[in-house]
Amino acid sequence: MLSFSLLLPLLAAVFAYQGPAKAPAATASIAPAPAAAPKAAPIPWSATRRLTLADFQGQPTPKDKLAALTAADIKAGAACRDYVFSGTVEATFDPNLSWFRDPKNSTEALLRHEQLHFDITEVYARKLRQKLTVFKVKADCNKLQPAFDNLTRAVYSEWEREESRYDQETNHGLNTAKQGYWERQVQIKLDQLKAYAL
Repeated sequence: MLSFSLLLPLLAAVFAYQGPAKAPAATASIAPAPAAAPKAAPIPWSATRRLTLADFQGQPTPKDKLAALTAADIKAGAACRDYVFSGTVEATFDPNLSWFRDPKNSTEALLRHEQLHFDITEVYARKLRQKLTVFKVKADCNKLQPAFDNLTRAVYSEWEREESRYDQETNHGLNTAKQGYWERQVQIKLDQLKAYAL
């Protein structure tokens, strides 16, 4: 479905440049559409690999009012094999959907603010891994999906609220005192959950 939705704007652009419909000439040929730029792979969270400006490859839409956007995700999966539960959780950053409005005039402070969004994502990935260690003990493979969905939904909701609170309290990184406070608090949480790092 994502491929289809990306194809529609491309087709609309092609039709817009063709102008009004005309009868095709007998010798007209249809040029192939230019190949789409290859998509960048998601970047897994790492304590040693910080985001760079080059990682933000997406483009804002005219409606976007922010100076930058970080598209981070917690990818979680569960399976039962021979009635033994296993779960996976990974915090990732999507370069294709992440952007800086004006990369040439971006600041280190704004990049740090966006990095912390990704760090908060890792905090909640670790919280989910922590919950999965308890879940694993009592997991019923016959009723796995609803129980796993409920667990992940709760963590995702908490993560979403934390991301919103971070932007509100720091005024999207413009309040430097609050930004520093959040950076320290997130580092403390990462350290407290170190046992659940990948």
